[in-house]
Amino acid sequence: MRHFGHLADDVRDRLFLAAPGEFAPDSGAAVLATALGATLYSPATRQTLCGDIRKQAAQGVVSMVLCLEDAIADHEVPAAEANLVARLGELWTEITEGRGTADSSTGRAQDLPLLFIRVRTAAQLTDLAGRLGPAVALLTGFVLPKFTEDTGGDFLEALAAAEAATGHRLFAMPVLESPELAHLETRRDQLFGIARLLDKHRERVLAVRLGVTDLCSAYGLRRSPDLTAYDVALVASVIGDVVNVLGRADGTGFTVTGPVWEYFPVQERMFKPQLRRTPFAEAEPSREAVRRRIIEHDLDGLIREIELDRANGLLGKTCIHPSHVPAVHALSVVTHEEYSDARDILQQERGGGGVLRSAYTNKMNEAKPHRAWAERVMLRAEVFGVAREDVSFAELLSACLCR
Repeated sequence: MRHFGHLADDVRDRLFLAAPGEFAPDSGAAVLATALGATLYSPATRQTLCGDIRKQAAQGVVSMVLCLEDAIADHEVPAAEANLVARLGELWTEITEGRGTADSSTGRAQDLPLLFIRVRTAAQLTDLAGRLGPAVALLTGFVLPKFTEDTGGDFLEALAAAEAATGHRLFAMPVLESPELAHLETRRDQLFGIARLLDKHRERVLAVRLGVTDLCSAYGLRRSPDLTAYDVALVASVIGDVVNVLGRADGTGFTVTGPVWEYFPVQERMFKPQLRRTPFAEAEPSREAVRRRIIEHDLDGLIREIELDRANGLLGKTCIHPSHVPAVHALSVVTHEEYSDARDILQQERGGGGVLRSAYTNKMNEAKPHRAWAERVMLRAEVFGVAREDVSFAELLSACLCR
């Protein structure tokens, strides 16, 4: 699989200087963590789960979470579990009977997203791994909710046991969303305790996710579509502390993903009618005109938040609506300017360091302080590709929405 693989070859050639690279469920953890992109959540109660997974993959989704936790009511859990086991079993049967594209060495369908199950308890994780039987091979891992120093150990031990029992590699994505992280008096101890716990299970931790909705609930807060998570002081302080402890670039940190954006288009307009009418109506519309027409109120707040995610060290994003996915992925593509700077910084650093002017003549590139940033850019370039010099976010987003 690869990002933007759903676009026609000629469209990708026009947009990318370096095309997004291929990756697979058995790729290295660093590549998979970077490749998560927009992780789309879906309730495990959906009877059309098999078709939903294939449909979203065909539209560019590369990671999905099948949710048994907050996305469904408490009384729905037994039925949701049964539905999930049945639907993934059907999907596995389709693949093994030749009705899907599979890797002959692993049996893993190559046209499916990276799949995760969000469980409620450690015992549920163990139970589901057993009930899935061979269909567990469809999973990349489990999402672990309400993760704290006290609850996290049971989750991670259950994951290790499930991996040993099934013989299939399984990753964890803990979600930091408990009141202990929101409350100032307990946050510091929780974060350092979580860091110690995750370090013991480092080979199984793919990424750390932020549950901002739950953090807000501890104070009765909810941001409007005109505000980002970073405009809510309480949330911004938690994000900053999580990145401070768990997002370090010295080898002790983890990929930390961006929080969910709760708002989506009314009546699922998906912007396609507006795009078909407006961006190409003029013979030669300016780039800013294209940007203004694509980025209407529905996406504007999301885009601002994604940009702030990146500035604050977060990569990827939790998504609850398919319309969010193209924006997350388009803003994950490495720009020509970023690539140029990162390449020059790494070349300069290998030569002993020093300072040089950016090829774009608009900034200073200092080799040693900017090395970690440059390395992250190059990993993102490997997964999401590098845009051509004259290609903007607006063109990337337009290509995804108008296909």
